[in-house]
Amino acid sequence: MKTRILLTVAVTMSLSILACSFQLIPPLQPEPTPLPAPLLPVAAPLEGAATEPVIAGGTSITGGDLIGLYERVNPGVVTIWVFEEIDAPHEVTIPRGQGSGFVIDREGHIITNQHVVAGADAIEVDFTSGMKVWAELVGVDPDSDLAVLKVDVPETYLFPLPLGDSDEVKVGEFVVAIGNPFGLRGTMTVGIVSAIGRSLESEHLTPEGIRFSAGDLIQTDAAINPGNSGGPLLNLSGQVIGINRAIHTETFTVDGSAANSGVGFSIPVNILRRVAPAIIQGGHYDYPYLGISSLNDQLWNLKVIEALGFGSNVFGAYITEVVPGGPANAAGLRGGSKETSIPGLLAGGDLLIAIDGQIIRQFDDMLSYLFKHTEVGQDVELTVIRDNKEMNITLTIGARP
Repeated sequence: MKTRILLTVAVTMSLSILACSFQLIPPLQPEPTPLPAPLLPVAAPLEGAATEPVIAGGTSITGGDLIGLYERVNPGVVTIWVFEEIDAPHEVTIPRGQGSGFVIDREGHIITNQHVVAGADAIEVDFTSGMKVWAELVGVDPDSDLAVLKVDVPETYLFPLPLGDSDEVKVGEFVVAIGNPFGLRGTMTVGIVSAIGRSLESEHLTPEGIRFSAGDLIQTDAAINPGNSGGPLLNLSGQVIGINRAIHTETFTVDGSAANSGVGFSIPVNILRRVAPAIIQGGHYDYPYLGISSLNDQLWNLKVIEALGFGSNVFGAYITEVVPGGPANAAGLRGGSKETSIPGLLAGGDLLIAIDGQIIRQFDDMLSYLFKHTEVGQDVELTVIRDNKEMNITLTIGARP
């Protein structure tokens, strides 16, 4: 079975390395949630960074100054160790897990993944200078799987990494990942952007215990492995464009650790630029919410389309369920209600094909649009197909519960 692997390295008493796994996206997912305009500025490229890489033989980057990029960026990347209080006194000094992170400002704020620090009683941050300090957990965002830490150190030890603009990321551009795979600190790998607008399950559960969706993720073939979680994905100008979160793999090492398959996922930095300031100011971020469940893209095939009564050339995000009392319910959207030839699949739901005139061809498109262009309290115009007729519905976006 294919699994996606959370990239925290778990450390046992013998310091062997393990990884956590979770299943593929389930058939029904609560809909995504949008985000407001960025609050942290886009940073300029690092001084002297290469902008026009030269490809030799179709595979090698010879023009990009990767050595210089690493030397400038690596001081801003940190190693994170997490500890838990346990009953056995002799095990107190053994970390429970390890991940990566990076500095974002001169006030000592550090970004990592929420799943890296979940359940930690103490968090250690190691700098490339050799300095080790305890960190305060400022807050987490389970929807995006981001966490903000704060350390109290002199500014001379802090090397904030410049943030890029993930809306400008293109498939095929070269990227660099720096982190601590399998505990190997300061590891640099190179790859390309394989796809954009991907979706995964979020760490946030609905009141019914179903995972919300995290969308607009960057897919890359840069090698990332357990321990890379929370580390930066950078463009060749040295700007952070993503935060490494997970891999999709069927391969495991002899000790059970997940192995890189060339399919990794990073949280787009524009989500960080919206979420981090809210966490720093108030400890959390409120996500906008529609209140629907939809079929994911992997299930949108001809068997399903025909069972629902649509034509073979139809596209969009099919609404399977509308949450009672939610924004979609208030706007009059419909979920499936009629049995079909496929057990568990109900016909009669609305097919969302556009938001504010922006075409929605699949579930991931809906996630990406909402994350980039909408916010809580905003009115949006949804275009749906209902009973083979196209109609427009106005919806006021609420806050994710």
